[in-house]
Amino acid sequence: MSAEIAGRFPRYTEFDPAVPVWCITPNEGRCIHRFFDTSPISPSGRYVALTRLPCEDRMPEPGEMAQIALVDLETGEEQVVAETAGWDTQLGAQVQWGADDTQLCFNDVEVGRQECLPHGWRPFGVVMDPLTGERRELEGTHYMATRDGTRTASPCLLRTARTQAGYGVLAPPDMIPENVEAVDDDGVYVTDMATGRRRLLASFKDVFDATSLKDRTDIYSGGAFYAAHVKWNPQGTRLMLVLRWKARGIEEGKVWLLRPHVVTMNADGSDIHICIDADEWLKRGHHPDWCPDGDHMMMNLAIHGRENGMRLVRARYDGSDYGAMTEAVLGSGHPSMHPDGRHVVTDAYPGEPMTFDDRTIPLRLIDVAAGTEKDIVRINTVPDYSGPNSELRVDPHPAWDRTYTRITFNAFVAGTRRVFVADLTQELNST
Repeated sequence: MSAEIAGRFPRYTEFDPAVPVWCITPNEGRCIHRFFDTSPISPSGRYVALTRLPCEDRMPEPGEMAQIALVDLETGEEQVVAETAGWDTQLGAQVQWGADDTQLCFNDVEVGRQECLPHGWRPFGVVMDPLTGERRELEGTHYMATRDGTRTASPCLLRTARTQAGYGVLAPPDMIPENVEAVDDDGVYVTDMATGRRRLLASFKDVFDATSLKDRTDIYSGGAFYAAHVKWNPQGTRLMLVLRWKARGIEEGKVWLLRPHVVTMNADGSDIHICIDADEWLKRGHHPDWCPDGDHMMMNLAIHGRENGMRLVRARYDGSDYGAMTEAVLGSGHPSMHPDGRHVVTDAYPGEPMTFDDRTIPLRLIDVAAGTEKDIVRINTVPDYSGPNSELRVDPHPAWDRTYTRITFNAFVAGTRRVFVADLTQELNST
């Protein structure tokens, strides 16, 4: 693959990267890939699917159309395969792949319609063959699809804006439903990709009643629960939910004032557990993700207190086997683990201890077994305009492809959002 991509796309050489890196969006720009838990590279390895934002110098308006762009890594060609109103500034239209290159998933919005939601706009998922243009619409939305392409899971993508902008779909504020305490009509939704039918797999009331949350009415009353991230494990046997509790009167977007929990459940909604509770998370932490074994979660957590920095922490889905993977290396950014159980790739936010004075950030390859780290790429991620609450910031979100030899990441280079691919094959083989 490296030989093929080398002749099609410009090489990124600033700050002398330790691995080969190419910019795969060298022309128009304004592109982002989704998140650090799914790869935009297709299952065959040939295509990359991205969201192109309509603007970068102002906040977008609900109903503005973004583009779904397809990059061919073999030919170097880029084409727009769809347009959508179902996107937001951080994760775009949730563009990702299902079982093969004929199953491209993203979201759209039926603008201004009153069906299905009493408040108005109806988000829905799309499954598309990008090579033929054939598409199907689903009842439910995409946040994360299983790798076999049979199911897709999601929170309510309208309500996500109640706790943090950028991760759902853009809609007018008066079209966004509001929850009261642990409701029984919102939570984790799963859609059958073959039939398109959606069901509420586990409501917030289900989660509340099944966990220790029900014993903390001194805290969890007078506010409301909302879903943030919903993630399948690689095997499609369990789901993770980032559950946020928001007190009344908290201004939307003030994420640090919420009480977040990592909740897990079986694929059928049974066996609900709190894996990481809010008391641990609020020591300082962020970005949980499944480990490749499908049994454990990992995230950045300041388990020794905020003043001692974050570590990469792992816990079993039920909260047991909890502890730092290595004490020798600080956690940062968006960490995800290689199936070897040893290597973790992550980025960093500007201002974290490992960033540089010019606010460029490193992409870090961490060896948790050896307790070592290496900066493999240094790049700029600070955009010219980041929005009133950083809604238009650029997070790299480094994501392994399905061969676990390449990562894709976002950056802000030459005045626009661009997407890059790095080949880690030799680096992984040398450690």
